[in-house]
Amino acid sequence: MMRLFLNGLAASAGAGLTYFRNVIPELSARGDVQTTVALTPALRSEFGEPANISFLEVSGATAGRRFWQEQTELPELIRRDQADVLVSTGNFALRRSPVPQILLSGNSLYTSRDFYSDLRTRREYRMWLGTRIRGILAKRSVHWADCTVAPSEAFAADLRRWTGENVISIYHGFDHDAFLADEEQVPGEMAAKLSPEPDALRLLFVSHYNYYRNFETLFRALPHLKQRFHNLKIKLFLTCQLQPGANPGTYQTATASRLVRELGVGNEIVELGTTPYRLLHHVYNACDIYVTPAYTETFAHPLVEAMACGRPIVASDLPVHREICGSAGIFFDRFSPEALAEQVSKIAGSPQLARDLSERGLARSREFSWRCHVDQIVALARELLQRAHTVVAGAAAIR
Repeated sequence: MMRLFLNGLAASAGAGLTYFRNVIPELSARGDVQTTVALTPALRSEFGEPANISFLEVSGATAGRRFWQEQTELPELIRRDQADVLVSTGNFALRRSPVPQILLSGNSLYTSRDFYSDLRTRREYRMWLGTRIRGILAKRSVHWADCTVAPSEAFAADLRRWTGENVISIYHGFDHDAFLADEEQVPGEMAAKLSPEPDALRLLFVSHYNYYRNFETLFRALPHLKQRFHNLKIKLFLTCQLQPGANPGTYQTATASRLVRELGVGNEIVELGTTPYRLLHHVYNACDIYVTPAYTETFAHPLVEAMACGRPIVASDLPVHREICGSAGIFFDRFSPEALAEQVSKIAGSPQLARDLSERGLARSREFSWRCHVDQIVALARELLQRAHTVVAGAAAIR
């Protein structure tokens, strides 16, 4: 039986946490793999006692200290565990892994010119420098790993250009039935915000507030939509709050809040705040169109969630968005609020187009599978292990 070691110390929120919540049950269901998962104590309680999974609790730290901790402490923990293959899931690899290592790289900020330009415009020089430093380590990590995996072919191509190394793509998954299964009603305050309104066009964007999701272009599109639809109320639902300290990370909401006031679109924006994952399908189903103006992405889970709920999609014209959506979305220049409004208007003005996009999205969403993702990761681990055994056997024969 092969033994995997998953380094999940960087998983704390967002896509990282979603990854482990879905991958651990799939690994547990396999009888041919024993997996050790390194997590912080704060997350250990989420996962119970799944079969074929053991947990190693490692105290959390800041990003910089965690990198040092991983480099100095994890190798010995991996040896003690007698693991065969390491899967590093937080964008950074061990420089000297004691076993073959798969690096899962999923942060496009390090390769995004738009992000660095945005930070300079906002005078976020400390964040700019921190991202540059982490980018250097992420780039070196691709060299240190035996194999690097990206969650989409578009991002894999970016990493190949950036590092000169071979990078393969394995899609993240999606559990269609589990996502839609929870029948729990949304809490009263949220239910009131989501209650139907006559003559309303309801847009949805699922994201914590951050800079690279490009909220400002979305806000600037609202006056254009109000001009186009005099007979409709325009409502934009957000799963975040534009208040200081209300979102993960150090992204400042002051500029976005000021823009909302200057544009006079405060009445059109509904801030739902952080929404439990199990309730998200209710939010998608309460809205008409899913929109994302993000200027960089690696996979974009909300696109798959929106497609699974039958929502037509308007997305910024990124290679990764076209790859994930296929023919289930229509696209616009990522920094053009006028183009965004035009594409939303096409769907709102054409019930047939909305139905076509919805049907294509439902079909496309079923092409993503966490089981398939885990199968491919395990197959890759076996390939690396076999390669390592071959090298050892060859060296022994030479001696």
